[in-house]
Amino acid sequence: MSTWQDTTPPLRAVRTRRAVASLTGGLLVAGLATAPATAAPGTAPAAPGTAATTAVPSVTTAAPAADVTVRPDPSYAGQPFEGWGTSLVWFANATGDYPDEIRDRLADMVFGDEGLNLNIARYNVGGGNAPDVPDYLRAGGAVDGWWNAPEGTTRDDVDWWDPEDPADWDLDADATQRWWVDRIKDDVTHWETFSNSPPWFMTESGYVSGNFDADEDQLKPESIDDFAQYLVGVTERLEDAHGIDVDTIDPFNEPNTDYWGTQLGADGNPTGGRQEGAHMGPALQQQVLPALASALQGSGTDAVISAMDETNPGRFASNWNAYAPEVRDLVDQLNVHTYGTGQRTTVRDIAKGEDKPLWMSEVGGSWSSTGQDFESMESGLGSAQHIVDDLRELEPSAWVFWQPVEDYDNMAPGGESPEGGNWGEIQIPFSCTAEDTLETCPIYTNTKYWVTQNFTHFIAPGDRLVGVDDPSSTAAVSASGDQAVVVHVNDETSARTVALDLSGFGEVADGATVTPVVTDSGGYLVEGDPVPVETDGAARATLTVPAESVTTFVVDGVSGVADDAPLAQDGHVYRIDGVQSDRSLAPAGDGVQIATDDPAAADQLWTLTDLGAPEGSGSHRTRYAVTNAATGEQLAVDADTSAVLVEAPAGPADTPEAARWILSTTGDGTYTLVNASSGTLLEVGGQATADGSPVGTYLANSGANQRWAIVDETLLGTEPVDVFTTPGTAPELPESVTPVYPGGAGDALPVTWDVPEDSAWAEPGTVEVTGTVTNPAGGTVAATATVTVDVLASTRTASASTYAGGVPELPATVTAVTAGGVDVERAVTWEQAADGVYDEIGVVQLSGTADAGAGDTLPATVRVLVTEPGEANAATADGTTVEATYTEPGYPAERVVNGDVDDKGWSNWRSGDKNPTDTLTVTLPEPRDVTGVDVHFYVDGSHRSWARTVQVEARVDGAWQAVGDPAEPASGAEPVAVDADVRTDAVRVVMTAHEATHLVVSEIEVLAKVPGDPSPVWDGDATYTAGDAVFHDGSYHAAQWWTRDEPGSSVWGSWQETVRAASGEALWTPSRVFTAGDVVVHDGETYVAQWWTRDQEPGDAHGPWAPR
Repeated sequence: MSTWQDTTPPLRAVRTRRAVASLTGGLLVAGLATAPATAAPGTAPAAPGTAATTAVPSVTTAAPAADVTVRPDPSYAGQPFEGWGTSLVWFANATGDYPDEIRDRLADMVFGDEGLNLNIARYNVGGGNAPDVPDYLRAGGAVDGWWNAPEGTTRDDVDWWDPEDPADWDLDADATQRWWVDRIKDDVTHWETFSNSPPWFMTESGYVSGNFDADEDQLKPESIDDFAQYLVGVTERLEDAHGIDVDTIDPFNEPNTDYWGTQLGADGNPTGGRQEGAHMGPALQQQVLPALASALQGSGTDAVISAMDETNPGRFASNWNAYAPEVRDLVDQLNVHTYGTGQRTTVRDIAKGEDKPLWMSEVGGSWSSTGQDFESMESGLGSAQHIVDDLRELEPSAWVFWQPVEDYDNMAPGGESPEGGNWGEIQIPFSCTAEDTLETCPIYTNTKYWVTQNFTHFIAPGDRLVGVDDPSSTAAVSASGDQAVVVHVNDETSARTVALDLSGFGEVADGATVTPVVTDSGGYLVEGDPVPVETDGAARATLTVPAESVTTFVVDGVSGVADDAPLAQDGHVYRIDGVQSDRSLAPAGDGVQIATDDPAAADQLWTLTDLGAPEGSGSHRTRYAVTNAATGEQLAVDADTSAVLVEAPAGPADTPEAARWILSTTGDGTYTLVNASSGTLLEVGGQATADGSPVGTYLANSGANQRWAIVDETLLGTEPVDVFTTPGTAPELPESVTPVYPGGAGDALPVTWDVPEDSAWAEPGTVEVTGTVTNPAGGTVAATATVTVDVLASTRTASASTYAGGVPELPATVTAVTAGGVDVERAVTWEQAADGVYDEIGVVQLSGTADAGAGDTLPATVRVLVTEPGEANAATADGTTVEATYTEPGYPAERVVNGDVDDKGWSNWRSGDKNPTDTLTVTLPEPRDVTGVDVHFYVDGSHRSWARTVQVEARVDGAWQAVGDPAEPASGAEPVAVDADVRTDAVRVVMTAHEATHLVVSEIEVLAKVPGDPSPVWDGDATYTAGDAVFHDGSYHAAQWWTRDEPGSSVWGSWQETVRAASGEALWTPSRVFTAGDVVVHDGETYVAQWWTRDQEPGDAHGPWAPR
């Protein structure tokens, strides 16, 4: 492992934000020895412009097919981003008295612009145990309280403190954490104070590590006011002592959990827990917040209240929903942690409904399956994806670490756990002394440290996060508005081609470029060459990023918002389609309901009117009026939050608050509708699917019944129609045509044709017929049918394929050719193939009868290519359904068959006790020959969210049977692959979870046989001998002798074409050799060879063939 004094050439070069092209800034270099991802951050900065020795990331200037297309949406922009931050707590407490060279180095790595570049700091207001309590908290965990206890005070003395008595305050308390305050205050733009625990004398247990029952409230009711005074008093004194302004105060930390409990040893002294913490349920929280608000009134600080720093979004929502409205009004900023990731969008929508800023105020994790690790990209990729998910799903205005500096010794094997841990981006022993140096107290970094800078160096305070349609990407636009960045995570083991679709920007300058800055196992923050943005047609740049990498794409020369980028377009109409119900929103009297989609129903269409966003917020909080296209009424909420239709006002500006809706999306094309007045969300009650089921509003919960696809159904035109008829016969014109919407073709709409006189069809030729389609939103559009009048002369041979042992899907139409040479599609009926015809590879030819019009028919032919079986995922076919025994809201089971093996698909997370087992059942639209089942798990942060055991079962003849033995995945990194050989219409995956851990599945692939590629295929460079068989140009040929000739080049050559008829017997082909007694089929008749023959067509009475 490298040390700080390592002199090897630097592999990791950190570029300063927005200076990727100039390279004029100083570089922070981590000297390395042999392990390329092992940081040794004790080195001094290298000279500006020092070159990295790693390879420059691969980029392409052409436009190959992209594996992923990422489209930033600047029309969906957040408020100005407040920045990136951390709590100070344990690491500041532990290191604030370290020698200058060590603590200054740490400060530069955390807050310096060549380090993590953080600008938000959360100061921990320590509680502190009584003076007579022996230390039992973890290293750094005993943060000083600001009280000054009288001499001889013990844990039994709890009534002595008076917030009004200066003698009861210790103004010199917490010197170590406060060293950090002084050291970083010029780098910090937002300060927050927060509490993990009240002082011991305000607690029920008498200790700061929690109540003896971790589910019971810890703050004594009679100490509520004192606790509020304590928090405000510390904040005031901190501001005065250090010349800072604290912006927010949060009195809680994960308050409604069972994490915080105190245990006593045999001697009566506490042995755990090992950190400060206090349970405070929602009822107690509602007492603390008013007390804090009262204490702030008339105080010397301008800080406002933030709350409640709950452990996960679901628990946050439970707390918040329990608050009375007047208590909610006291909270100016919402703080949530994402140690659990479910229901992020719930808190997002709560914040929008309350019109309050939202912080992701704490998270940390190991993201390592191997414990302490300074080399692998695994932890960096896990951390980066967590940041991406937080920013995309929560839409926070700030993102804050728990603490990026962790105790190296605690993370080492045998410390916190036998295998060790990988918390923190930086690790240093918390046991160093005043005599230590960077040699004896070394600093280590893992890959999380570097990938974080892919975000923090390029998304700065004042920038705006914008929408993005890729779950592995984050996008932002600069405060100046003339630059964008996209941070993309590729956690796959192969390189990935990424296309940036920049068409959402209003201006893309000539000379616009994209510069990649890549972190992977070959180098940290390595800048590639700028790639030009293609401006001919859609603005686009295509780049290839390395395997297991995090890449920041710096886009120069883009600005503004394209006219067609915003969701709501003037004059457009939209269908609001329920994600869970698959039904459209429609009026029902003075309320609303769901109804089966009807493209001709005007009352299923709505207009969206942009009413603007509150001052200071982003366009992602824009309010919309939602107006029915048929009735002209607006969607609103009643006093009881019921969804109702109300008369539209005279003008949009007069739209009442109850009729204003905020549309939120994660970029997947679906939205929640948050009412600006009630804060409740439009939803289909009870997950109903029946037509006429009522639609109401309810508290945000991330349920699929609260998500809606908003589809632009503004009628632009219709697709042209081709029709055939014979001379003298009026054509059968279709009763409907396909409409064209902004997003493409839609479901058919009725049409009225202006049919010409019968004489128009008397002679062969082409006739244009016009029609009229009624636009459901008003007016009409034209339709056109091109009628070909002629007789059909022949049909072209159709094609199909299957695998050996399978059954082909034969075409329903065949291409017929008119006498004038025009191709038309005609319905066809095929003969039935005998059993076993498709059991061997080769070619099978079937005969059919095509409709030729006017009661006539034409013969038709289809050739079926029979190959060795291939394999494909059958679960993505239309008509597949998925059921789960339990589902976390927001992560429905159907997501496990969306084709994405990397997303967070289905989850069974729930607050409190976790399910020990759950089952996912995938039902296919028809029986398939299944060869295997692959289950892709999603590693949810530091949780072991993959199954402990997996048993796959298949339904055969209505009964479930096991497929293979139970699997025990070692990690969630690789899919669980179970081989199968069964014909079934459904499989289910029975999973047992790790103890007290939830399950998350990205994808279930049901692998089934499909036609494979023809093999072997004729090779012009190969030599073949008698009996060899090959595919060539859609035919199957067998060699008669040694040859290098091309099959089909001569009927008397070395190859004979072999084809089977529907009966299974040979189909006569000119090149095939037959001998006496051979049976063939030709033109629907069966013949027997009388002697050796080749290229002699059956049917000649004097030839070698006799009818059978």
